[in-house]
Amino acid sequence: MVPLTGALTLEATEDGSFTFFSEDFGEWFHSRGGAFTEAHTTYVTATGLAALAQAPSLTILDVCYGLGYNSAAALATVNRVNAHCQVYLVGLELDARVPQQAASQPLITIWPPSVQQVLRQLADEGRCQTSSLSASLFIGDARQTVQGLVRNGFQADVIFFDPFSPPHCPELWTVEFIQQVAHCLKAEGRLATYSCAAAVRAAFRQVGLSIGPSVATGRRWPGTLAQWHTQGLAPLSQQEQEHLLTRAAVPYRDPELRDAAALIRQRRQQDQADSALIPTAHWRKRWLHPISTSKLS
Repeated sequence: MVPLTGALTLEATEDGSFTFFSEDFGEWFHSRGGAFTEAHTTYVTATGLAALAQAPSLTILDVCYGLGYNSAAALATVNRVNAHCQVYLVGLELDARVPQQAASQPLITIWPPSVQQVLRQLADEGRCQTSSLSASLFIGDARQTVQGLVRNGFQADVIFFDPFSPPHCPELWTVEFIQQVAHCLKAEGRLATYSCAAAVRAAFRQVGLSIGPSVATGRRWPGTLAQWHTQGLAPLSQQEQEHLLTRAAVPYRDPELRDAAALIRQRRQQDQADSALIPTAHWRKRWLHPISTSKLS
């Protein structure tokens, strides 16, 4: 991925917390409905992290760490429900400016003081070690850094999967990248993402994961929970199932995990043109747009 130089603009969200708008990707880092709420609902609650934290240890992979809010929500939850739980946290982030600027501004004061200290240390040093936490933040193209985790046999109980949207950041929604991330998920682990795009859900299925809908706060569409088994997953609605039978479900591909976004988009467009799946317009007409379809393709 190319180096990022665009401005990061501070933006307020509806729950009173703040986020950034990325000039490079043309998107906010969080739902405008609430950055704080999204971290808790879409990721911590969706994965059932509070219950998982009752165990002696918990391993978390935060893909696209950003401002650190998803990790912060997880740490705050663990501290609340079981302060003796040993947490192992790994974050992957492309742009070091994001956690650094978040930590240098009052954006992280929404979190408990102990969590703020972790966020500052990760932003400044890339590591944080306490009696109950071992955390690392790896800066760089996640397509490359995740491969190091796979080689080292890293396994997570929970994965927060939070890249910018597929149209704006297709590099991190490909079958090949999702396969690498899936290698890091324990047999009983859970992965949560805000996206319900058919291409994303099809990619999860293609690498062998089962999927179900989850609540994605501040959005008009559901998120997705993915895991190796079906236990505890809510079923997809008929509308969602039929969406996976359309050309919107043709996934993004990046065979060597190094192609530019434009090439990945072009490859998918050709794959869609060659696909025997029904046109997505037929699905939209049948369901009369009850879900905002701009985020579903």
